[in-house]
Amino acid sequence: MTDAVLIRPLRNEDVSALASLARDIWRAHYPGIISVAQIEYMLAERYDEVVIHEELTRRDLWWDVLMLDGAMKGYTSYFLTDIAGEMKIDKLYLHPGVHRRGYGGKLIDHVAAFARKRDCQRLTLAVNRHNKTAIAAYLKHGFQIAETSVRTIGGGFLMDDYIMTKAVNR
Repeated sequence: MTDAVLIRPLRNEDVSALASLARDIWRAHYPGIISVAQIEYMLAERYDEVVIHEELTRRDLWWDVLMLDGAMKGYTSYFLTDIAGEMKIDKLYLHPGVHRRGYGGKLIDHVAAFARKRDCQRLTLAVNRHNKTAIAAYLKHGFQIAETSVRTIGGGFLMDDYIMTKAVNR
């Protein structure tokens, strides 16, 4: 039996479910990578329902959800950067129960196809330098580490990331 997979745009009525899924994913995945305090800070900053609803009104930023047999199991958001021909994957997450089944690759391919339609030649993303699982997955899907980045995000917290890039072939 194969799972029915659908990647579709996030709808306003999905925002509460997405915020709940994000909390489940982050609280399961990030302890040991970042502090619990930073996890909660970032969830409040990035996944407040008002913030997501506002992002859904933007014309240069997109949210999509991965539905598996009718249930939301993953999501991605991405936007055009200030660099011509570049799109940034800002968020790409899957519920831990569906890891290592090819769904992350489906989301990456989905964003790459969208980027090509927007005449982008490159995808970029930032990933925590201690997030070995995600780094391995991105390397597997053609991303390369381009640089490191350490920056403050407020609340006394830092982001210690690799910036990874991938060519979007026509």
